[in-house]
Amino acid sequence: MNRADTISLDELAARHLADPEVKAAYDEMANEFAVAKALIAARSASRLSQKDVAERMKTSQSAIARMESGRQSVSTGSIQKYATAVGRPITIEIKPLPAPRGSQSAA
Repeated sequence: MNRADTISLDELAARHLADPEVKAAYDEMANEFAVAKALIAARSASRLSQKDVAERMKTSQSAIARMESGRQSVSTGSIQKYATAVGRPITIEIKPLPAPRGSQSAA
């Protein structure tokens, strides 16, 4: 594969997310991806490795990798333990859903 054959991750995502079935499956996982992103950001900001967090949580590095993968739901208890391990508080925000395309809001 040469450089001309490569595409960016954003372009690849755009291609796949154009498929309604893929988009629906991705949207169903949006919360898991958001949690994973927040976990990784908190660990990075604390300058800790997955191994460091695992030791503080008395678990394995592979368990931390699974939590950060976004491919599984993480319990609130596990999130609390993770937050304590990285020395960061938990904040939760519930936002309104965006209006479906083509719908009009009542004025």
